[in-house]
Amino acid sequence: MTKPVLVLGSTGKTGRRVLSRLQNAGHEVRAASRKGPTPFDWTDESTWEPALAGAGAVYLVDAQTDTAADSMRAFSRLAAARGVERLVLLSANDWVVPDGEEKLPCERAVRESGTAWTIVKPAWFAQNFSEDPFYLGQILDGEVVSSTGTGGEPFVDAEDIADVAVAALTEDGHAGETYRLTGPRLLGLDDVMDEIGRATGRDIAHRAVPPEEFAAFGVRQGLSGEYVELVNMLYGWIREERFAQLADGVQRALGREPRDFAEYVRTTAATGVWHG
Repeated sequence: MTKPVLVLGSTGKTGRRVLSRLQNAGHEVRAASRKGPTPFDWTDESTWEPALAGAGAVYLVDAQTDTAADSMRAFSRLAAARGVERLVLLSANDWVVPDGEEKLPCERAVRESGTAWTIVKPAWFAQNFSEDPFYLGQILDGEVVSSTGTGGEPFVDAEDIADVAVAALTEDGHAGETYRLTGPRLLGLDDVMDEIGRATGRDIAHRAVPPEEFAAFGVRQGLSGEYVELVNMLYGWIREERFAQLADGVQRALGREPRDFAEYVRTTAATGVWHG
């Protein structure tokens, strides 16, 4: 990629990793955010065209709003019209409403953009346990509360997500691919806390509770009712093991195995973040 690469969400868990990798590899990069070097705001279309000017590829993170798909459709078409050659979208696991209507229209918007696209669909990020204040605070307190029951999830390392995204942004052979990214094994939250506990020498428990009890806990922790409802839904999917399958996206995109959760735990424990 000889043209600049535009990175949306450049301060997020994956965006900052994508940005760093591109910079270290010598690519010209534009770090886009509301207050970043390249101003970008999904709600202010006047920021779109200057951010896109001359760019050859874009890492897309949607607006996380009810109108995200409309914005993604308009932006993707503008990108194609301005000569962008590659779009790489950070998406999520598939989920549908009862009548089968697709609930991930941002993906459809990118596919219909008129330029080459790649979609990255990761499982839960391993880094949630060290970079999300809600989970990190509970780990520091010694007990994580959830409504996941004994369900398992193939937690994926954000480092792998970034590696796949950078490959798709800068290398040939990824156009039209949808990469579902998981780690190499399923873990329940009991397993997660056991591994973090062993690595830190601390006793960290997981307390599985019914959804209504978790809702009350989340509100006490300062979460909004809307966010608690979302987390409870996601926990329910883990409890049901709706996405408890390993995928080969990392292998197909990078030609190697995904990082194991234990590697993430060892690396993160060494930083001291789980000791406060």
